[in-house]
Amino acid sequence: MSIFKRKSKPTASREPSGKVVYRNYAAAKLDRLTAGWTGVTASPDSATRQSLTRIRGRSRQQAVDNPYMKRFFQLLRSNVVGAAGFGFQNRAVERENKDGITYDDAANRIIESGWREWSKKGICTVDGRSSLIDVLQMLVETAAKDGEIIVRKIKGKAAGNDFGFAVQLIEADHLDENYNSTNTTGNKIRQSIEYNAFNRPVAYHILNKHPGDLTVIGDGSTRYERFPANEIEHLYRMDRPAQSRGVPWAVSAMWRLNMLGGYEEAEVTAARTAAGKMGFFKTQDGAEYSGSDQDDNGGIITDAEAGAFELLPEGIDFVGWDPQHPASAFPDFVKAMLRGAASGMGVSYNSLANDLQGVNFSSIRQGALEERELWKMLQTWLTEHFLTPIFEEWLLMAMTTQKIPLPVDKFEKFNKPLWRPRGWGWVDPLKEVKSNIEAVNAGFMSAQDVASENGQDIEEVYAQLARESAMREKHGVTLGNPDMQGVDKILALENKDGTGDQA
Repeated sequence: MSIFKRKSKPTASREPSGKVVYRNYAAAKLDRLTAGWTGVTASPDSATRQSLTRIRGRSRQQAVDNPYMKRFFQLLRSNVVGAAGFGFQNRAVERENKDGITYDDAANRIIESGWREWSKKGICTVDGRSSLIDVLQMLVETAAKDGEIIVRKIKGKAAGNDFGFAVQLIEADHLDENYNSTNTTGNKIRQSIEYNAFNRPVAYHILNKHPGDLTVIGDGSTRYERFPANEIEHLYRMDRPAQSRGVPWAVSAMWRLNMLGGYEEAEVTAARTAAGKMGFFKTQDGAEYSGSDQDDNGGIITDAEAGAFELLPEGIDFVGWDPQHPASAFPDFVKAMLRGAASGMGVSYNSLANDLQGVNFSSIRQGALEERELWKMLQTWLTEHFLTPIFEEWLLMAMTTQKIPLPVDKFEKFNKPLWRPRGWGWVDPLKEVKSNIEAVNAGFMSAQDVASENGQDIEEVYAQLARESAMREKHGVTLGNPDMQGVDKILALENKDGTGDQA
């Protein structure tokens, strides 16, 4: 027997021209098993042009009818924005030298106070319906559901407030993906977005009314209105270079969730039918059987009572119908489907399905850490694409109108926003607190690092502690302050009774 193995040739296939070519990648193989495996070779805009409206509509439908999709959007709202929104501090510097940085506290307080006032309901949006937290939550959910959202910046008297600035939220339907042209300046218009020669957006052509609005107001005509790009913030996640429009974030999971919804509906219907324990009467010679009664369609109705038996006429047999639903594999099948959908959405199965069965401390902590990285990425995306540019426009207009009484010529000095998104508590806070204390004492972390994980600023924490200390001293209140030995004792007791590793 030979110990040498003949080297296999690369996979051969025949092109439409008849030429035989060899492919070195299994993913490029063309055979009966891969004949239906299509690829995407179209440009980003060509790939979305024909399907974007349908995908967006189906995503909205799933958000209404599918509880798992609705749960996904709830997770986005609560984890990316949260109940308190994004904390804001201004960090305008008064002077910086070898002794350190001195902040312009007076100017920073004025700007922070003005931002809090503008963020209230009735001020920050031109329609007066929402607060800034409402806007942020709507932005992240709509961007995920529709794939994109348009924010128009309204300046001057039209803003309707003393700051001279407000925002208007516009759904993606107002950007017609079928509007593609070349204008007289040579700029290309792709899917209602006008680009210059360097593929930089210079204007947005927005429909004056929603294409799905059946209400006729005024003359009822639909037309495009051109807005310069500096008046628009177009929020979407770019998956490919030169991509003009955004795609719903759950697009890879939508088909699976829709099929799962239909399967669950069928199983529930079958289970309800099975609980009825129905049956049929069967005659041997075709003779009619009148039963107890008939319905409007002539069907036989026979009343049944528990423990009661009915004597059937000669030649009549009873055939029972007892479907066994739900099937024993139903829970495992649903779980497998939801795991795939959760992967497509970027969240954990336990969060999406609200299923904590069989979860221990280690597994849920690992899943939470991976999931929180996605939330942090989205928080960064939201600050870079909305909060920071909106703040810059707001501050400039507020200083121009002197609602913020600071000199406009020093705008760059005062334009120093610092955003602190929400943080998260831990599955086992006691262990995490001990870990943080040891890391800070060892110099591996700073107190600000620990505070940032909870969405806090250490300066505000210290200021709050100082105020509380003064208040306790005023009222003669003394609090116990457990040291690390106390923490060690509690942990030792937990480990002793076996509760330390429970979720």
